[in-house]
Amino acid sequence: MLRNLFSLMLVVAMGFAFPVSASAQLSFLDSEVIPGEGGQELILADFDTGDKPNNIGGDFGTWDKDPNDETQNVNFDFQDDDAMGNPGGYSIRLDYDVDSPNPAYNGFWMKLEASDATPYNTINLYIKGDSEKGFTKRMKLELKDQTNKPSAYIISGITNEWQRFSIPFEKFRRITDWTAMNEFVIVFDDINSNPRTGTIFIDNISLSAE
Repeated sequence: MLRNLFSLMLVVAMGFAFPVSASAQLSFLDSEVIPGEGGQELILADFDTGDKPNNIGGDFGTWDKDPNDETQNVNFDFQDDDAMGNPGGYSIRLDYDVDSPNPAYNGFWMKLEASDATPYNTINLYIKGDSEKGFTKRMKLELKDQTNKPSAYIISGITNEWQRFSIPFEKFRRITDWTAMNEFVIVFDDINSNPRTGTIFIDNISLSAE
């Protein structure tokens, strides 16, 4: 068990989160983490209904820095490509474009319905890129508490295969009160996104106690 736990830990260096292989994570999830029992994991969104809201009743969607600037945008849709291998499940596909002559950033937001995150210490999500359309290897993840001030972290190491990324709460240094979380945000920007247009898939966002 200790060996399995050790294999799940991220190597965190220079402010980036690096992934652990999906196969190792799936093995651990199947044997150790039971959603809804003992406070070990809270599934925020698995998108398996192919519709809103998320698993805790929160809305979600996309946002643009400047909706009137047609040179930058992001769109989302449900995709029947489930990170957990569920034949009836879905993930979220994000088609982003920050290739603009103007300062550009956009992304995906999801409400957390004032969820109490104090029983947990890690946020997890599955990510992969689209090899045909291209995809950024890095993207920004933000969490917001009830002050609505973003606390950001850069995820790095995205590939065209599903991987589970796990980021300890301590990396979100601007959050001091985890009792009522407001929002989860993914950001594509013209600094971190390379290429500046592409497609990213997101699935199975959760909080866990590691």
